Amino acid sequence: MLVLKFGGTSVGQPERMKKVASLCLATPGKKVVVLSALSGTTNALVRIGDALLEGRSAEEEISALERHYLDFVPRLYDSDSFRAIGNEIVSRYFIFIRLLAAGQFDQKSYRELLAQGELISTELFYQHLQERKVPARLLPALHFMSIDENEEPELEKISQRLKPLISSLSNVDIIVTQGYICRNHRNEIDNLKRGGSDYTASLIGAAIGAEEIQIWTDIDGMHNNDPRVVKNTFPIKELTFEEASELAYFGAKILHPSTIVPAQKYNVPVRLKNTMDEQAPGTIITSKDSESIVKAVATKDGITAIRIKSSRMLMAYGFLRRVFEVFEQYKTPIDMITTSEVAVSVTIDNNTHLRSILTELEKYGTIDVDENQSIISIVGNRITGSEGVLKRIFDALEHIPIRMVSCGGSNNNISVLVSTVYKEKALIALNEGLFGLKQ
Repeated sequence: MLVLKFGGTSVGQPERMKKVASLCLATPGKKVVVLSALSGTTNALVRIGDALLEGRSAEEEISALERHYLDFVPRLYDSDSFRAIGNEIVSRYFIFIRLLAAGQFDQKSYRELLAQGELISTELFYQHLQERKVPARLLPALHFMSIDENEEPELEKISQRLKPLISSLSNVDIIVTQGYICRNHRNEIDNLKRGGSDYTASLIGAAIGAEEIQIWTDIDGMHNNDPRVVKNTFPIKELTFEEASELAYFGAKILHPSTIVPAQKYNVPVRLKNTMDEQAPGTIITSKDSESIVKAVATKDGITAIRIKSSRMLMAYGFLRRVFEVFEQYKTPIDMITTSEVAVSVTIDNNTHLRSILTELEKYGTIDVDENQSIISIVGNRITGSEGVLKRIFDALEHIPIRMVSCGGSNNNISVLVSTVYKEKALIALNEGLFGLKQ
């Protein structure tokens, strides 16, 4: 069995939703189809939820979103009878949204509100399949997808619930379900956070031992560089799980960083495909090593670098532990770290508790802070031990001021930190220096 995930842009217009149905039908075998909300819906629901939490009216935003769906329905269905069904679906969900808005709106209500986008899109899609007389069933993710008190997916429980449900639908070719949404340890409606539809697909694939997980987007696989910044890029045919994890974490937007974890654990291949060009080979992610050394470059913005300088570091055991405990206290992860005899530099991507962190760190030495930084990661197969790679990187970046360098923490990643104002120049230089591709 295959797991196919389609994102918001893939189902964001009626003709695209129809194309998704055709792609599902063209893909042989039984499959679980995971859908996101229509593009723009989750952002609109966030705005509605924020307004309601602040005690403001959200009726104008609710009405605008409802009109979008009422315009969507007649272009999705061909017959009057199914258009009536589609209008009933939209009406039912927006009655519920208005009931949420009229009540005592709290965080629980907010999470229920955010779930409505995926619930609407999957029901509209399922009815489209019904109109086309496709053997399909709608299987609500809220029946099997759950997270624990630490907001971590309960993969074993998901598998125990899902396998019997899948077996009971053995006569069905397409099983439709929602991405992103789940139940928490209190059995309340919750979610896997933004980008969680990828994660849902991977969890389902791992839970049922799928043949392959396919993530369908509007780009033909993972590219060797950021195509939004660099003109001359190309899709990567093969990646290892480790390489894909590094690229996803350090900025490759095509894939949610958490997606790889369950797939890697249960060795289920992940394939990245393009809904706009289904013939494109895309990118396959497996445990198989490849001969290519340098695979891709990714970048992560919004980085803050913190340097703690202290002569007391010299020969002082326990110093780094005390520094790390500050970040642990404020639940702020560290991306990069470099050390010398008298200083340690770290980077973070969340400044929520920056002021408090700096106050604590000042107990240990002089603090320097550089905001608006970008981590540029060069990812490849055993890249850190490959002869000549570092020279090629630094030759390419010879005119770029580099704030930090991280090498050796992973066999698959060499990272440099630069001011974001130099990011575009650095990516273009690396595209030429590492791949021979001029802008």
